Amino acid sequence: MSEGTWEKLAQVAVKGAQHDSREHQPHPKCLEGTRVALLNYIYESLDRPGKSQLIWLHGTAGVGKSAVAFTVAERMRGLKVKEGSKEKRLAGTFFFSRKHTKRRTTGYFFATLVYQLARNFPSIREDVNRIILDNPALLDHDTSLRDQMEALFLQPLQRLQLRLRECPPLTFVIDALDECASESPEDDTSESELTDLISLLGEALREPNLPITHILLTSRSEEYIHKAMQTEEIRPLVCEIPVRTSGDGVAATISLFRELGTRHPDFPQPSTDELARLASRAGRRFIVASTMMKFIDDRHNDPRDRLQLMLELTSELLPGTEVYKLYDRILSTCTDPTLAYLHLSVIAALADPLPMAQISKLLGPGEGRDVESVLVQLRSVIDVLIDSNLPVNIYHSSVRDYVSHHSNSSLCQVHNIAPPHSLLALSCLRLMVHDLLESTALLDAFSELTKHSQAIGSHGPQNLKHTLDFIVQPPEPLQMLIGLLWLWGHRNSELQFWLDTRDGQAWLQTNAQIHWL
Repeated sequence: MSEGTWEKLAQVAVKGAQHDSREHQPHPKCLEGTRVALLNYIYESLDRPGKSQLIWLHGTAGVGKSAVAFTVAERMRGLKVKEGSKEKRLAGTFFFSRKHTKRRTTGYFFATLVYQLARNFPSIREDVNRIILDNPALLDHDTSLRDQMEALFLQPLQRLQLRLRECPPLTFVIDALDECASESPEDDTSESELTDLISLLGEALREPNLPITHILLTSRSEEYIHKAMQTEEIRPLVCEIPVRTSGDGVAATISLFRELGTRHPDFPQPSTDELARLASRAGRRFIVASTMMKFIDDRHNDPRDRLQLMLELTSELLPGTEVYKLYDRILSTCTDPTLAYLHLSVIAALADPLPMAQISKLLGPGEGRDVESVLVQLRSVIDVLIDSNLPVNIYHSSVRDYVSHHSNSSLCQVHNIAPPHSLLALSCLRLMVHDLLESTALLDAFSELTKHSQAIGSHGPQNLKHTLDFIVQPPEPLQMLIGLLWLWGHRNSELQFWLDTRDGQAWLQTNAQIHWL
């Protein structure tokens, strides 16, 4: 066995995508006494020996799909393929997440699964190493997804067929398919990427010389996922489980308050009527009940006062809006709701999470003021860690939905806040120009560009390189940026911009808007 190959696979595999990774603590899980019927149905489906299945659990945001996925994964990890064996029925997990670069793409999917599979079944580790040695490119995230499926998923499973012939089915758990997403909302590449993944998983499960393998998939009820599941080839494999209205509201609320009571023995348990009122406010969404408990038990405020705030929430909410009203109420308790909303929207918009100090530096002395004190007030919706050097994450994707448009909030003071992507773009520009304020490079660049303006207007693009020869190669990033901005304004009559560095300040004016840098 090539240890170097195994070490390379270990480096490529995304540990944060595994269900029990510390990257997404606290781990979501079904509370005691909740989702009993649903979980039993899934367990029965995973025990079926007849044929391999794609078990698709889908529903709206916040109904507890990830909690179900984690709970199922934990149960299957506790079951062995044979009595006395160390090998588990849980073959692998992958929890997609839009918040993390390597977890929002399928490029690392099969490498992560085969790493877990080979750790669980050491007998195939040599085969996996040989496959990778024969084609090292399989570990590249941009390698053909089909090639990765055949080499890193299908072939290793085929090696286990004889060994597992009389054993119960293997289980893979894949959570949040819809979180496989590109950075741009207009880019539908991720949809076709995910459709290909579903098709390839179905193709693998149709192979006759494969041990019986069930794959639990969870996602929102997106139309493109529905279509992928209903194709002629995939439909016969699918066991569809739609998650609609949950009847577990009261049970979940009671269970959460029991946990709260163990941490605060002096905290009076709510009456049956109050529990019912809290459950009605949670509606069908588990995330609402969970966030309520985090808000009540934030360890920095009197839980009795927080409980009263939750009880004051109106119960006459439209289905699906419960979580938005809850987020409104949480923001309204902040010292500065406007600034809290701004910081929350920026965190949700970041392609990769950042620590608080870096968020503050990125936003600058204006919008970036008091980041730490503001985010601490949002602990019920943001995972604020004790170590300020660690990234700050939103707890649930419904937070991203909430701040995606001002109309989702009933707080009038947030409706004039600039969109987070615009704010981040201007913040990045501010950081790029900052280092030039104490040098003459900026003024020199403008001076030279002015001299060459007529030449640029009269000559073709092929002469542009010679026109800009005055820039020392390789050009400084800011010099290039300023040059491009100037050229853009020169070529587009609708755009005008000015950059001023007087009085130690820098600001960029585009048409009638002024942006401090």
